[in-house]
Amino acid sequence: MFPYMNTLEQGDLGEVSALGWLVSVGASVAVPVGHSPDWDFVAELDGRLLRVQVKTCTYVRNERWEIRLCTRGGNQSWNGVVKRMDASRCDYLFVHVGDGRRWFIPSGRVEGGSLIRLGGPKYAEFEVEPGRPLAQDDADEKPLYNRPRLARGDVRVVKGIRL
Repeated sequence: MFPYMNTLEQGDLGEVSALGWLVSVGASVAVPVGHSPDWDFVAELDGRLLRVQVKTCTYVRNERWEIRLCTRGGNQSWNGVVKRMDASRCDYLFVHVGDGRRWFIPSGRVEGGSLIRLGGPKYAEFEVEPGRPLAQDDADEKPLYNRPRLARGDVRVVKGIRL
């Protein structure tokens, strides 16, 4: 389905997935002009405005998807500031993982500011209908999850070179 993609492309697919799912359950959606540091879009659902943060993940460890919730600056230069997820800055976390599974989690129920693991019982009640897998090799339909993590400073991280 999808060839190797960089993290920006993967994030865009996650946002499209979230928007599509929310519209399918009756929400009206508004996307900000420019970048919002704390949420990706606003959805009106059942008369409430909800700020939604979207995350994607293609990394599995111990049979759980590991979703990084914190940001550590840009690729080019890092000032040492880590921004963790804070429930006061968004209302819901939408997560789309490599095999297509998706979750819509109230931010107040997210336990962890820098990382959560999905796929077990803890967040099972928030799992929604699956979407398309994020990464799959067209030739033999093998998933491309769990690509080797690259060391900080490795040029392949910045340039998105396939390993």
